[in-house]
Order: sequence, then C-alpha cells, then structure tokens
Amino acid sequence: MFRSKQTSIGKLATRGLARLWRKEDGATMIEFGLLAIPFFAIIGAILETAFFLLASQILDGAVDEASRMIRTGRTQGSGYTATSFRNEVCNHLFGLFDCSQLKIYVQPVANFNSASFSSNVVDPDDGTWTSTETYNDGVGSSVILVRVYYKWPTYLNFFNFDLASLPDNTHLIGAARVFQNEPF
Repeated sequence: MFRSKQTSIGKLATRGLARLWRKEDGATMIEFGLLAIPFFAIIGAILETAFFLLASQILDGAVDEASRMIRTGRTQGSGYTATSFRNEVCNHLFGLFDCSQLKIYVQPVANFNSASFSSNVVDPDDGTWTSTETYNDGVGSSVILVRVYYKWPTYLNFFNFDLASLPDNTHLIGAARVFQNEPF
C-alpha cells in the first residue's frame, strides 16, 4: 500500500512536469524578461551617447560664436574677463550646461604652430581641475587660442558599462578655436 502511493505520486509529478513543459502560455513573458535588461541598457547607452554628442556640438558652436567677439576686437579695451566671456558662451548653450562649471582659457600664442590643445586641465585620478582659468584676448593681429572645457555628467553605470572617463562620473568635453585677431 505504501509503495503504490509512492508510485502514484511519482506518476502524478512526472505527468504534471510533462504538461508544464508542453505549455507555452508564459514563454513570451519569460523571453522578454531575459532580454529586457540588455535591450534597455543598449537603448539607454544610445540615448546618453547621443545627448553627449549633441552637447559637444552645442558647446563647439557657442565657443565659435563667443570667439567672434574677440576676433573682431569687440572685447579688447572693454574690460572683458573670463567671467564675461563665460557669460557670452553661456548665451548660446540653450540651458544644457551649468555655466558656472565652464572653464575658460583664452591666451595669445606666438603663431598657429605653437597652439597647444592639451587637455591636461583635469586630474585623471580624482577628476579635479588642475589649472586656473586664463583670459588674455590680445591685441590687433594677435594669434589667439580659445579653449573651453566642461565636465559632462554621465548617468548610466551598470554591469561595468560606464560612459564616464573621470572618476567623478563625468566626461570631459571641450571646444577650441585658434584664430588671428583682425587688425583693429
């Protein structure tokens, strides 16, 4: 009697598992559950990368527009400072940036060949700024190097998939222009 109960329970369990194995009612939900995390991770990475590239392009255009003021001589002799130039760049950023975090470097250089675009403005170990801002818009016919940097925040950081290049979860973006002032 005891043995027959065991075999009937075993048969029932085997039949129940076989029936469950044949059913496909929740297969789509399980497949979606398995693929949802990588799918949304890729979509998020695409969106974050696109937004980062958009911000880089907007910063580049803003630096170009603000640099035109130096090139045409409108800033010389009018008391322009790094803060004034930052405000001029900020006027073209469409509210995407925290303008107080822009780092401005404007300096005359001897000639076009001596312009250096080094991005050694941030310590790669801790993400702190390593150089102080400079602003010298030169005189007529000076060759001017304009560099503007910003630490763009990144938000996606999971499964060791991190778009940040600095330890403070940001990515350094910058824009630069080298031009010769008009002979004003």
